[in-house]
Amino acid sequence: MVEDMQVLTSPGRPAGDEPVGDSLDQDVPRFRVLLAAALGPLVTGYAVVATLLALVTLTAQHAIFSAGGVLLSAGPGWLAAYQVELGIGGHPLGMLPLLPTIGVVLLVARAAAKAVRRLHCARPRHAVPLIATISGAHLLFGVLISLLSIGEPVRANFWLAAVVPAAISGLAATGGVLRRFGMPQVLADRLDPLALRGLRAGLLGLFALLAAGALTLTAATALSARTVASLFEPSFGSSFGLFLLSVLYLPNAVVAAMSFVSGPGFSIGSLDVHLIGYRGGSVPGVPLLGGIPEHAASWWPVLLVLPLAIGVLVGWSVRAVDEDPAGRLRAVVVAGAVVGFGCVLLGTLAGGRLGDGPFDPVSVPVGVASIVAFCWIVIPAGFVAFFAGAHAPVPPVGSLEVQDEAEPESEAESEDAEPEESESDEDVADEGEESEEDSAEADEDFDAEADAELGLDLPEDEPETEAAETGDKPESPAEEPEAVTESTEDSGDAKPAEDDR
Repeated sequence: MVEDMQVLTSPGRPAGDEPVGDSLDQDVPRFRVLLAAALGPLVTGYAVVATLLALVTLTAQHAIFSAGGVLLSAGPGWLAAYQVELGIGGHPLGMLPLLPTIGVVLLVARAAAKAVRRLHCARPRHAVPLIATISGAHLLFGVLISLLSIGEPVRANFWLAAVVPAAISGLAATGGVLRRFGMPQVLADRLDPLALRGLRAGLLGLFALLAAGALTLTAATALSARTVASLFEPSFGSSFGLFLLSVLYLPNAVVAAMSFVSGPGFSIGSLDVHLIGYRGGSVPGVPLLGGIPEHAASWWPVLLVLPLAIGVLVGWSVRAVDEDPAGRLRAVVVAGAVVGFGCVLLGTLAGGRLGDGPFDPVSVPVGVASIVAFCWIVIPAGFVAFFAGAHAPVPPVGSLEVQDEAEPESEAESEDAEPEESESDEDVADEGEESEEDSAEADEDFDAEADAELGLDLPEDEPETEAAETGDKPESPAEEPEAVTESTEDSGDAKPAEDDR
């Protein structure tokens, strides 16, 4: 039986020491985890780009499909997903789709978070080698693609192909690590809590502005449905290519619509569209741009209600972050700065060079857009946060007057208390004097009794004694004889004196 149990257990490990839980992840070598995290997003992104190019080539009417050509063309497409400017036949292509960029950022962040879990990293600093590996792999892959594109119709700058993918992947990997661990304690201790609340409110305002832009774009496209439908080609292949192009550039159009709603607008070549002005020009024949109007409308300024409402929303979200109105205004300023910086970043990525033709360049005035967005957030949000938040209670005017009247009364009471204390001191002093007088009178009574016993009473004392008995007061008050007669009146030696008289 014992031998059978030894067969069931591992010979190199005692029975009962088998690992429990995630034993598969514990046995995975560290190198394999790092390699999978670095190459996984590269291979997946490249495969997706190659698949889309293959679909477009297969559905096009006059295109010749070639597996090698598709794989080689997927390299510049992969760089375009990382916002690397390309050169097509000597013409710059800097306006690149944002949807693939969002996809690769999410892919890299997910791979980094999964690798952190498998490596059992206890702290964010333990994930630094992972971030460096992912960023380094993207750098090498970008350099390889740029070298392979030499002499080809589609080329990429060597330095841009190396630096931009490495930077974007490094930021995405850092985001995945922070999502796993949260904000490092060092930053959490140094950052002001009001700044963090302002950061969250700013992200809320930025996403709300993007939602307003998306709503405006959807409404414009729906109102121009006939124009949009006419831009599609009769053939399936061409229509599929135009549809795919519109989907890839959809985030770019949302950013342009957001700039239009907030005021500054956007421009495509000579075309300039904003709320208070319009300058016509040619537009590319893409269904996504079918909603651009041919002339200005007088009701466009009504759309300014949207950013105003977003500013009110941001102010309402920070109304309770602090009891001090100044603290709430600080959070509002931070939120406005976040929105302004987000507009600069999104506007820069959404636009760019579009060849050397009539549609070049496609741009959003990022400087004006950031300032306007900052004002749309700070001004209404500041009013709402200041007046809708908590304030120190202000006492009414009547209570102030009562308080002012109560202060003199309290002072008068304190002044009255001082004389009472002095009077009490005087009473104590009087009582002390009376007690001294009583003791002196007692001594005199004792001396008078002693003199009476010895027969030393004087004749002058008899009238005083009679006056004391009748209750009459003598003309010249003498306290000592009075005390003697009163004390001797009750004594037994006074009777012989009366008999003798």
